[in-house]
Amino acid sequence: MPLPLVSIVVPFFNEAANLVPLHDRLDEVLSDLPYAFEIILVNDGSTDAFQAPLQQLVQDDNRVRSIELVRNFGKEIAVTAGLNACRGEAAVVLDADLQHPPDKIPEFLQRWEAGAEVVVGLRTGYRPSAVRRLGARWFYGLLNRMSQTALTPDATDFRLVDRAVIDEFNRFTERNRITRGLIDWLGFRRDYVSFTPAERESGVATYSLTKLVKLAMNSFVAMSMFPLKAAGYLGVLITMVAAPLGLFIFFETYVFDDPWRLDFSGPAILAVILLFLVGIVLMALGLIALYIANIHDEVVNRPLYVIRRPKRR
Repeated sequence: MPLPLVSIVVPFFNEAANLVPLHDRLDEVLSDLPYAFEIILVNDGSTDAFQAPLQQLVQDDNRVRSIELVRNFGKEIAVTAGLNACRGEAAVVLDADLQHPPDKIPEFLQRWEAGAEVVVGLRTGYRPSAVRRLGARWFYGLLNRMSQTALTPDATDFRLVDRAVIDEFNRFTERNRITRGLIDWLGFRRDYVSFTPAERESGVATYSLTKLVKLAMNSFVAMSMFPLKAAGYLGVLITMVAAPLGLFIFFETYVFDDPWRLDFSGPAILAVILLFLVGIVLMALGLIALYIANIHDEVVNRPLYVIRRPKRR
């Protein structure tokens, strides 16, 4: 009986110096496991001298396959390309810089064999800068309050996904995506493996703060309709304040002839009227946003539901 095939998906950008050390670590870990493996190296438009080590790995190890994107599309798209191309009964996604330790792969596979369909690597013992730490706290706090899909803080892209998850993930069509959010949206059985990130083997990190901010913005748009509807909510709040205030001024000034001697001036009355009209306009924008949200749901074309299917092995 053939061994079950497991795919190792590694997106990389300008990681030429890390490809051979990564392969050596993978080879050391995978050689003792009772599975067949394929290693898919996805080049996300690298501009360094990656060709020589990549070609050598492909020639020397028949488990290694390479996918070359014509330019840098970003990590999320590179991971998508690897999952689209993988053939395994499960796939493990990890970074090329060796901060995701290959030594954890056996534990991922054990959790998978025990029934987990998604095994997520949880980062521990990592102390980012104060700015990133604060940004992450705000990001997860806001997104989990605004979205129907809760993301686990300290969860990473270092994860194993079952074939059933891969097949459903490959049905997603949106371009601005956050891979971990889409996988969590599917709702398959999850388990977690903690790991401490290792130091980079060589080179410098290419995932800048600007890219993290862009990813966060894409996450809010992809996982929540709240930003689109925020104008409507603000309009309701403004109208709820302006309408009673306007009625109070009208009756106090013109019906009861200012018994409390508040002496509301013309500009003050005009300001309240304008505030009320702004609220009406914002509520109208919120109503339009509801229609846009429905269009968005149709355009991204996510599956209406996900059916659990028997495993193929």
